[in-house]
This record gives sequence, C-alpha cells and structure tokens, in this order.
Amino acid sequence: MTSVLYDAPGPGAKRRNIVYTVLFLIVLGLGVWWVYSAMDDKGQLEWAKWSPFTESQAWTTYLLPGLANTVKAAALALVIALPLGALFGIARLSDHRWVRIPAGVVVEFFRAIPVLILMVFANQFYATSTDISTEMRPLYAVVTGLVLYNASVLAEVVRAGILSLPRGQTEAAKAIGLRKGQTMRSILLPQSVTAMLPALVSQLVVIVKDTALGGALLSFTELLNARKTLAANYSNVIPSFIVVAVIFIVLNLLLTTFASWLEKRLRRAKRSTGAVLTGEAMEDLTATGTPERLSDVRKTDGGSGRGGGSGAVP
Repeated sequence: MTSVLYDAPGPGAKRRNIVYTVLFLIVLGLGVWWVYSAMDDKGQLEWAKWSPFTESQAWTTYLLPGLANTVKAAALALVIALPLGALFGIARLSDHRWVRIPAGVVVEFFRAIPVLILMVFANQFYATSTDISTEMRPLYAVVTGLVLYNASVLAEVVRAGILSLPRGQTEAAKAIGLRKGQTMRSILLPQSVTAMLPALVSQLVVIVKDTALGGALLSFTELLNARKTLAANYSNVIPSFIVVAVIFIVLNLLLTTFASWLEKRLRRAKRSTGAVLTGEAMEDLTATGTPERLSDVRKTDGGSGRGGGSGAVP
C-alpha cells in the first residue's frame, strides 16, 4: 500500500520500527533514572526543598507577582504588536512602491535584530531620554523590544496568510466593483484569520517566553526572575526551576488549547450556509463596498444555489 507522501512500510520495516521504539524507550527510561539518581544524591528531592511550594507565602510573595508581570508584559506586547504587524503586513502588499518598500525595510530590519538587543537599546533610550521611573523602566523596555520584534514577525504572518488565499477571491471582488481597500477589509482579511491563527498563537507563546529575557538582563521582575529570589531564600534552586517550568508549560498549554477551540469555531462559522445575494443586495454592495447584506440574504435548499434559481444573483 502506497500514498502520495511515502510508501507504506513492509513487514521488515515494521519490525525495525518496533525495535527502534523499544530501544528509544529503554534509553529514555535510563535517562530519567539517571536524572532522578543525580537529584537524589544531591538532596534535591528532600521534602524540605519542596515544602515551600505548599505554603502561600512562596506563591503570594514571589511566584504569583512574577507571573502577573509576565502576563502583563506579554499582553501589552501582543495588543500593540498585532495591529502594528497587520498594518505593516498589508503595507507590504500595497501597489504603491513608496508604501511597500519602506514597510519592507522596517520589517526586515527589526526582524533581523535579536529581541534582547532591542530591549537593551529601549532601556537605554528610556533612561537617557525620558522621565520614566526606574521601577517602570524595565517593563517599558521589555514591552518595546517585544513589540518591535514581534510586530515585524507578525507582519510576515499576515502577508503570508493573505497571499495564501486563492486569487479567485480578489478577482471576484474586482468583478463586483470593490476597490482594493474594500477587498482587503471585507474579504481577504476575514478569510485569512483562520489560516494565520496557528502562527499567531505560536508567536504569542514566543512572546510569553521572551519576557524572561528582561528578567535575565534588565532586572524585570517576571516569573523567572522572581524564581531567583525565591531560590535564594529557600535554597531550592532545582525545585524552583522545575515549578516555574511547569507554570510556563501550563500557561502555554492554555493558550494553545484556547487557540485550537477558537480555530475550530471559526472554521465552523465559515462553512457555507447556502445563502445567496438578491439583486438588490448586490447593488447595495457594489455601491457602498460594505458587507452589510444579512437582511437581503435568502437561503436555498442544499446551499448550492442551483435549485429554482429564484435567489440567484442576476
């Protein structure tokens, strides 16, 4: 049995795959046992090092405030970077060179610079050119660096999502007299959201993790930096790293789960309902360029528009 992508494995290949799987599980088990033994020999599994996490003080004083700063910085960066990235992504598709070329230069410039360098430059700029307090400056620097880098990445995501749509969408919009701005706003952007959603969520996960860079260099009290203070007070470096890693995993898992639910919901909402436009609705659409036509839509049996022809577009 064959498929388009590969040849189905035969009996010999199946046996080899089983052997490789068993060997991998054995090596993985040995690795886990070695890590457990090393931690046990160093006393990292003693209850005294894990007991602080059962007390409220460790959470309310260190971990939860750090988690709040992580979420705050990531949320601010996303709220600013998403529309900015969409703007630059659309600008890169412009027919005007004076719009397309500068947008491309900005996107490629900030996408090529490491986000940590952007944070350092932003922190120095705020220190020398603004009156932002020392306590708030790390947050501003972290958010600025995340926005500049991720907006350039999201611009490419938006551009790729729009270009992934069939050309027939644009041609159909031109056929009914829509201008390019109306086509982008009413047809291309709404349809490309579903295609862009996985990449957008992946970038959101990157934003959440990159907040730790501000804690490492700019003394921003995010989750990983708060862990350092907790470990210094309770002398539990390895357990604190493990707990913080679990928190990051749970946070990113919640984000990806929500994104998967939202993507499925959007795909269900975009399934054809069998609705077609009347002649009056088509005239309104070509005259105004707006998609407000719900009151003029009539559903036909089967959703194909082939039965009867009374609701078809003239």
